[in-house]
Amino acid sequence: MDVTDDASVQQAIGGIIATEGKVDILINNAGIMFLGITEAFSIDQAHEQMNANYYSAIRTMQAVLPAMRKAGTGLIINTSSLVGRISPPFFGTYTATKHALEGYSQALRYEVAPFGVDIAIVEPGPFGTGLLASGRPPALGDVLASYGALAGVPTAMGAQFAQMLSSDGAPDPQLVVNAYLTLAEMPAGKRPMRMQVGISWGVDEINRLTQPIQDHMLKEMQLEGVLGGVSA
Repeated sequence: MDVTDDASVQQAIGGIIATEGKVDILINNAGIMFLGITEAFSIDQAHEQMNANYYSAIRTMQAVLPAMRKAGTGLIINTSSLVGRISPPFFGTYTATKHALEGYSQALRYEVAPFGVDIAIVEPGPFGTGLLASGRPPALGDVLASYGALAGVPTAMGAQFAQMLSSDGAPDPQLVVNAYLTLAEMPAGKRPMRMQVGISWGVDEINRLTQPIQDHMLKEMQLEGVLGGVSA
């Protein structure tokens, strides 16, 4: 399945639903990441990442949700990132895709909860998965050159990350798989909105502090009864 192509997604997931009747669990984990001077990435490059990391998740979710809502059960896990909650330098175009995915997932969680469908986000820290290798250099060479010595910092940073993630002490990607399994095995309606995995950079604390504020919004909008009191 090519998650960047509407027809491919509809054909693949439509075939599963036609055979099985529904999809129990969808995990969106496809993604690419460009590391570099944010201003120097072209609109086309930003769109490429958004298509793979954000629009692709919308495609697959829209493909499975009608059957999940009809069945009254289902779980969708969207793989975000630490940078879905924070914005470090040189990751701007990638970070934007993950912030978009987080916002969409949070709103959707409220809306599909009354149908018995859970939406959850897993936020991995850096892992040695080859994600760095998916990137490409910024397309706007003139902009890149105008940054002088700073233009070389992202490349050096990427090399350091790659070395760290290939070392013996690097976090094991199995931790992310374990998070998926934990969410799958939890009772419906009791799954947390976000599960941070691995190096946290303070994102776990951000989630603890902000989720209650986020959920309080339902009370302020007088939507608690309409949406079944879904929270956290």
